[in-house]
Amino acid sequence: MKKIKNRFLGFYMVGALIFMELIFRFGTSADLLDPGLLVSLSLVSIFGVVAYFITTMFSARINRLLSTLALIFFWLLYSSQFIYNKIFKTYYTIYSMTNGAKVFSFWRDIVSYTTKNIPWIILLAVPMVFYIAYLRKRIQMNRPDLKNRVLALLAIFLIYFGSIGALNVGSKDFQSPYDMYYKSSDIIVSVDRLGLLTTMRLDLQRTVTGWSPSIDLPDPVDGETPEPEEKPTIEYNVLDIDFESLAANESNETIKEMHQYFGSVSPTQKNEYTGIYEGYNVIVLTAEGFSPYAVDPELTPTLYKMVHEGYDFKNFYTPVWGVSTSDGEYVANVGLIPKGGVWSFTESAKIELPQVLGNQLKDLGYKTMAYHNHTYDYYNRHLSHPNLGYDYKGVGNGLNIKKVWPSSDLEMMEVTVDEYMNDQPFHAYYMTVSGHLRYTFVGNSMAAKNKDLVADLNMSEEAKAYLACNIELDRAMEYLLNSLREKGIADKTLIVLSADHYPYGLEESTMSEFLGHTVETNFEMYKNHLIMYVDGMDPVVVDKPASSLDIIPTVSNMLGLEYDSRLFMGRDIFAPGEPLIIFSNRSFITDKGRYNSQTKEFEPTSGVNVSDDYASRVSKIINGKFFYSAKILETDYFSKVMP
Repeated sequence: MKKIKNRFLGFYMVGALIFMELIFRFGTSADLLDPGLLVSLSLVSIFGVVAYFITTMFSARINRLLSTLALIFFWLLYSSQFIYNKIFKTYYTIYSMTNGAKVFSFWRDIVSYTTKNIPWIILLAVPMVFYIAYLRKRIQMNRPDLKNRVLALLAIFLIYFGSIGALNVGSKDFQSPYDMYYKSSDIIVSVDRLGLLTTMRLDLQRTVTGWSPSIDLPDPVDGETPEPEEKPTIEYNVLDIDFESLAANESNETIKEMHQYFGSVSPTQKNEYTGIYEGYNVIVLTAEGFSPYAVDPELTPTLYKMVHEGYDFKNFYTPVWGVSTSDGEYVANVGLIPKGGVWSFTESAKIELPQVLGNQLKDLGYKTMAYHNHTYDYYNRHLSHPNLGYDYKGVGNGLNIKKVWPSSDLEMMEVTVDEYMNDQPFHAYYMTVSGHLRYTFVGNSMAAKNKDLVADLNMSEEAKAYLACNIELDRAMEYLLNSLREKGIADKTLIVLSADHYPYGLEESTMSEFLGHTVETNFEMYKNHLIMYVDGMDPVVVDKPASSLDIIPTVSNMLGLEYDSRLFMGRDIFAPGEPLIIFSNRSFITDKGRYNSQTKEFEPTSGVNVSDDYASRVSKIINGKFFYSAKILETDYFSKVMP
């Protein structure tokens, strides 16, 4: 049998990767018809030629082994990212790979999602299987002569520079292929625009070099109303920080630029809610996968009561941020936008965070405790949470609860409330887990525990399982409220609850089932409840747009804490001025309308007219917030302005 010349392996490697890229795009959230498709296919071709070059450098036997291993590697990479996307609706980064061994504690979910997606995994394996079963022994695997090796190198350079040339002559708009290659770091958008392999190559390169994104700097205006002429009558939430003087005496250009930026941000005004809960006990919860779907007057009456008889936020959103499921918890606790490519909460353990609630209230003499009813060091919370000012307990370092998956929020509440309720004033923080995916009655202990309570509902199994999980959260909140009432302090305790993210474990069809219409995925998917509740309070309806970035500045203002509002990326919801909801893809909502960064369309609020450059101006402000949030992590900036 006449063998195929070894140069055919190069064409096969290129074709195999193009095939896997297309299948991957078709099966995940990546857009098959994205404007960056041709660029991504061109860039992925480089990996094919490089693989050919490397796997034909040795003897025929070794080359045959290396080429097989290369195709296995690419298949494993595409397949693992495919399954990760199906579970978490994003892609893992190099940072996640080096820090994420505990993800395998969710092995049941991994097995389940892999089983559900076997057809896709098989499709991705076609080039590898065909090569191993048929082609491998039919191709001459000896080392190519010098001419063919030079041609392979030439092909690498031509494809590379051709692709880079296409990037440079094409659009340079935000989130264009050019922008994602040179300036920005949103992994989901990058996979759409540049392809999976190029995205991971850039991520590795940026991780090694400590790269940071570049931006068009915002105008020195932060959307606030101008200060009135009668300045003495207005008070602001600021500290005595002279940014101008700091900038003048700073030799480090990055820090100097940060001083200038934060000095240009307009602070928020104190208002009628300033200090309304000064001296109160404070309990804050980040609830796993919480959403409006979990609030029902019959099934979850305590959550329903707290939503509608507390501060009822009608336009609150919980965006997701694309790297880690802990990003939402980070935003709600720290008030900064997560940095692309890393676990920001883990990285925050390395810097000073003087404005977070734990540290603020601890300095005022509060007892500060934090709890998580899952493995204590998952996402390195044993590092981040003590840095927030808490005495922290999770499963494995002091929180003794039944080891089931997911574990019970109610049980966590039962074994912890007595640790702090007798030491007033206190501040307790909880990260719950009962609402975690998968939403099935097999393999989810909370769904199984409460199955009988949802059995008669005329809903899909997934919808019923999700509600069953959140009944456990509701029982935990009922127990918490009753405990506070028994101590006689329910009317002196502020309870704040928000989600870490929307329940991405639900299929979009199930979300639509809850809503009664097809869910809109750029804005509506992230609409949520923020619970702020004091027992016996008069209900307050809040129509102003707000998001999880606004939680810490709002609560800090209500507690009468001394803080500098210019150093948060959100704002006090009750302060005068323009609200701003920021999404990870740079879409936004203000009181004047909403901008969809994917369609480049601004939809004004009814009866509102804005200038032609309004969306562009707000986008620059948003870019600045992303940029300087990352710089705070990188430079330990707070230690330089709030020693």
